[in-house]
Amino acid sequence: MPDWVIEAHSLTKIYTMGDVEVHALRGLSTQIARGEVVAIMGPSGSGKSTLMNIIGCLDRPTAGEYTLDGDLVSRLSDEQLATIRNRKVGFVFQSFNLLSRTTALSNVELPLRYAGVPARERLERAGAALDAVGLNDRKRHKPTELSGGQQQRVAIARALVNNPAILMADEPTGNLDSKSGKEIMELLLNLNRERHTTLIIVTHDPAIGQQAQRIIRISDGVVVEGNE
Repeated sequence: MPDWVIEAHSLTKIYTMGDVEVHALRGLSTQIARGEVVAIMGPSGSGKSTLMNIIGCLDRPTAGEYTLDGDLVSRLSDEQLATIRNRKVGFVFQSFNLLSRTTALSNVELPLRYAGVPARERLERAGAALDAVGLNDRKRHKPTELSGGQQQRVAIARALVNNPAILMADEPTGNLDSKSGKEIMELLLNLNRERHTTLIIVTHDPAIGQQAQRIIRISDGVVVEGNE
């Protein structure tokens, strides 16, 4: 039996906008195995972002059950959600989301600060994460002193520093030129192979989708292709 790190059953998400109800997810069910590389694809408005937010513990479903690495997330308090999010999920965004006035090392340290990790251990782990993404010589540089590809590497190091169960990348190459984008994808796939970290990529790019082990296609709030 597969070792499921993500199990979503009959997820529904309804947003109320004034007098209008928007059904973003309509009973969606899917499973993702530990160590798997999955691309989530679908047209705009299909529910990709809503699903990513629920998987990443940034939002909670209106109904249905979601289990992350053995924890029934759909029943946790906001405080418990924040703890799970910090310990078990790493995020990589299209826009990098780095603090511009602090060094690469300080940016990578942030999740460890939130987790209450002692200063010396923070420095060691943040430094090791930057080494893992090939930025050993850029630790003291600020984001404004780095290229787009280097900034995304810092963001990946920050996402990895807590050794999360899953790494979620939302259009990770969207703001990069093709050469840098290719390098970032190679880095993510290598990290998956070396660390066995589950990699979930939300993308519109078919070329990126083809590099995943499985594509989960979503349309109108349900999975239409890719469930095992």
